[in-house]
Amino acid sequence: MDSVESSNQRRATVTQREQWMVQDQVFQIYDIFANIPPKAQNLMLELQRDSHIEYLNKGLMQLSSSFVMPHLATTYAAVNSLITLGGRRALSSINREKLYAFLRRMKASSGAFRMHDAGEIDVRACYTAISVASILNILDDELIEDVGNYILRLLSTYEGGIAGEPGSEAHGGYTFCGLAAMILINEANRLDLAGLLDWVVFRQGVECGFQGRTNKLVDGCYSFWQGSVFALLQRLHSVNGKRVAFSDAEEGDCATDSTSEGELTDGNSSETDETCHMKQGVGHGEMEPLFHSIALQQYIILCSQEQGGGFRDKPGKARDYYHTCYCLSGLSVCQYSWSKDENSPPLPKAVLGPTRIFWNPSILYIMWS
Repeated sequence: MDSVESSNQRRATVTQREQWMVQDQVFQIYDIFANIPPKAQNLMLELQRDSHIEYLNKGLMQLSSSFVMPHLATTYAAVNSLITLGGRRALSSINREKLYAFLRRMKASSGAFRMHDAGEIDVRACYTAISVASILNILDDELIEDVGNYILRLLSTYEGGIAGEPGSEAHGGYTFCGLAAMILINEANRLDLAGLLDWVVFRQGVECGFQGRTNKLVDGCYSFWQGSVFALLQRLHSVNGKRVAFSDAEEGDCATDSTSEGELTDGNSSETDETCHMKQGVGHGEMEPLFHSIALQQYIILCSQEQGGGFRDKPGKARDYYHTCYCLSGLSVCQYSWSKDENSPPLPKAVLGPTRIFWNPSILYIMWS
């Protein structure tokens, strides 16, 4: 048996060896967590808010004032930052007329948008342009024209997800951008939502986090890019007010993980984690999270979070502001995934923390094997 395993390892591809290495690193962390006292587990599950704030404040002090060309990605970030800050001074600094002219200039003949003057044309540009126009209430027929056709005709893939450019493979970030853009222009019904869901549910792996593409490594930033796809699909479901046929699975065709050793609940011994698309016996249009939100929180907090502040892609990588943004955003998606609407606070059972610890290595392997 040992000789067979040794032979298989010698024939392994670079991708396989990288996957095994990441799995080993992740499961070492989970193994440490499973074998320490409950009080120590609680400390490991704490979100290090003060450290994250300090890390982010240092980053703000390093912002450059140098001039760069107008760009849709930075326009999207700046507009959302100003709206988040709020107040008359921040909001009045947005010149809608000039911004609209810039968006029209970025509009390509295909119906898509380019990121900047003479820049690349892809689905990121479509989403950032449409999102900014929508939130500033300057979205019109000229900006919308043929965006849906571009996404549907050129970017939808045989896998079910959405690509960034024609001919490319399905990608988590681009799938979010494509789906979000189609929702904003009220054309999401033109997408193969069942195929899209089928692709994205299989991107959550044994490490509990998401990969961005088929046969790629887990990455903390896809906690948001993939996780928020589920949030958008659930939002579509609630807006439509009816059961959406996302899955062909028969009623009751789901995996249920019963409470076991190493899993603490908030006092309800009958509580279970169900990893299925819809609730068993659903007849009232009620939907549970379409991904394992507790498992994803486990990856974010235990594997991506740096105790000194900031978040990283995966164990062994350095922290950075990009992954800090999208890991925290993904954590928010997880914790609000059970909420009935955007104004409802997270339910206690939706938050991984001292009152509810999920960990069982055998279940983790079985769930996605």
